[in-house]
Amino acid sequence: MAKKHSPAFLAIVDASRARVEELTVAQVAEMVRRGEEFQFVDVREDREFSVDSCRGAMHIGKGVLERDVEKAIPDKKSRIVLYCGGGYRSALAADSLGQMGYTNVASMDGGIRGWREAGLPLDCRTEQD
Repeated sequence: MAKKHSPAFLAIVDASRARVEELTVAQVAEMVRRGEEFQFVDVREDREFSVDSCRGAMHIGKGVLERDVEKAIPDKKSRIVLYCGGGYRSALAADSLGQMGYTNVASMDGGIRGWREAGLPLDCRTEQD
């Protein structure tokens, strides 16, 4: 069941979306298929990432992203694609990275739910309940 988000949360997500590039799941899958070089970053919580992730993604949770990203991805011109569960947290995270000087960041609209629905490859670590 989809979560019902508060109007205030949706307002800040919409403001962030106006400032960041968003890619569809299909666009990101095509980047992977073509072998494009980019950093694929899962910004979900640790417990979410511990179940599964998009194939090849690294994990930097949204709660520690600003603190840890410069160590994980020091080149601020690197192509970065962020995703979360559905695209809201990743839009906020992409906006934050832009404010930190990262210039080639996108959020994957649809998140891992869209990735799963498209039947795209996952790295699975535990069985889902």
